[in-house]
Amino acid sequence: MENALDDDDLDLVAALQRAPRAPLSLLAQALGVSASTVGRRLTRLESSRLLRVIGQVDLSVTGEGTPWHVWVGAPGRAVDVARRLVELPEAAHVAVTAGQADVYCVVQPARRTEARDLLTRRIATLPGVRSTRTELVLRADTKSDAWRLPRLTEDQRHLLATYTAEERETDPGGTDRPARPTGDELRTLRLLAADGRMTAAQVSRELGIGQSTAYRVTQSLLQRGLVRPRVEIEPGLLGYALEAVVALTVSPGGVREAARTLARHPSARYVSTNAGTFSVVHQGVFRDEEGLAEFLTRDLAELDGVISFDVSVVLQALRRHWLDREDGRLAAVPGPTDTGSGRHDDT
Repeated sequence: MENALDDDDLDLVAALQRAPRAPLSLLAQALGVSASTVGRRLTRLESSRLLRVIGQVDLSVTGEGTPWHVWVGAPGRAVDVARRLVELPEAAHVAVTAGQADVYCVVQPARRTEARDLLTRRIATLPGVRSTRTELVLRADTKSDAWRLPRLTEDQRHLLATYTAEERETDPGGTDRPARPTGDELRTLRLLAADGRMTAAQVSRELGIGQSTAYRVTQSLLQRGLVRPRVEIEPGLLGYALEAVVALTVSPGGVREAARTLARHPSARYVSTNAGTFSVVHQGVFRDEEGLAEFLTRDLAELDGVISFDVSVVLQALRRHWLDREDGRLAAVPGPTDTGSGRHDDT
């Protein structure tokens, strides 16, 4: 779709990526405009379905299942198969691609025991599917909520960081593995998953609980890392028109360093270490073909241990992080926010 964002919009997106829950007044201070201007721009982006701030729920809440990369061969049926995959509640990311496969997706069953049926029957037997290749994600080395649009100055980043630092303070009552939320915490978690900027006052009204209780519960969930606010917007709107999934075969001794290095690359939206031939998968965004060429021929060439790689170029993204896309815009109706279904913690 045509880029509908101007420079001021892009600055706002960059600020929100740094501090998704920052109040309008702080965003305005960082950007050098009025709070009303920031509010109008944010409202326009949201109402046009170009941007949404959601909450990424931690895997400790959503279940024991881990994500799987799936490459699907569906010659002549790619769009139909992709649409059928979107109907699966376990499908977090679905895209029509060219190259390694016709469709690429990431699925996350709620429990490990459900993976076999999902991969070998429900996906493999979809009409139009000719072949599948799967890789189990062992570790996410970086996730898309960590990717930043490089527009802000150091002073702007520092100002916004003061707010995010407050929300990420260690919870005195926390443990190495946070307890699963119950009661008001679980209900608040569901609200934050759908709207990552929801305030304690809004939580109070939605749940019919006291505002002080809503504030305490909200802060506890954020500080314990059970929900992480993130900005959802199509990379193409930000000037990154080319997206690719690069699956690398790396020698065992080079896997850890390759994944760490790729996770720091400016293009990296999601990098994972996997069990299988494709030991590292890099989902990256690039401004144009030259940017992708530089990544493949220079950056990958400098990585020790890389034996080979396959490239799947994204032609159309139908779903990202359980949110459907319609012609580059977020779907009018948000995806389910049932935090008990094994969703929300991946790409």
